Amino acid sequence: MAWLYLLIAGFLEVFWSTCLKLSDGFHILKFTILAIAGTVASFLLLTQAIKTLPLGTAYAIWTGIGACGAVVVGLLFFKESLSPARLFFSILLLVGIIGLKVTSSN
Repeated sequence: MAWLYLLIAGFLEVFWSTCLKLSDGFHILKFTILAIAGTVASFLLLTQAIKTLPLGTAYAIWTGIGACGAVVVGLLFFKESLSPARLFFSILLLVGIIGLKVTSSN
């Protein structure tokens, strides 16, 4: 169950960071509220996950999902550029996330 909590927490990190962008520096109330709610929910689920998962593994995976997800959202919805270097390091992040999951004892 801890892995499921961690996965959802990671996706919520992508959600809240996207809402943060859409809030235009906290000027659009709807997205500001969604960013805050997403942050709280993400942290609550991360807290549940680290009750049984190793802290370093859980935190790295949580931030990795958020970082990779934010790159994808930026590319798809905010027309951010994808350079070869950016693609390489995003893939490297993904490999690291998978590696941490595979080598975890839980």
